[in-house]
Amino acid sequence: MRRRPGRVNLLSMGRTCALIGLFLALSGCGVAGTGAAAAAGGASEAQQAAQAHATEERVRQQLDNAAREAAAQRAGAEEQAK
Repeated sequence: MRRRPGRVNLLSMGRTCALIGLFLALSGCGVAGTGAAAAAGGASEAQQAAQAHATEERVRQQLDNAAREAAAQRAGAEEQAK
């Protein structure tokens, strides 16, 4: 089949449009997937930060309790030494 000058081959144009549409659809899915992964990662990081804060508070309370107990033991030992 010979091409005439000035005439567009519709079959070739249709294939090109289909390929462009396919590429756009796949790239859009990739962008959406990346956005979803970033959002999930952000939520995970926020959850980890909250857990770290709770752990820090728990350790701080344990240290305070240990310091109070040590002070009470020292006071008791000093009282018995008199």
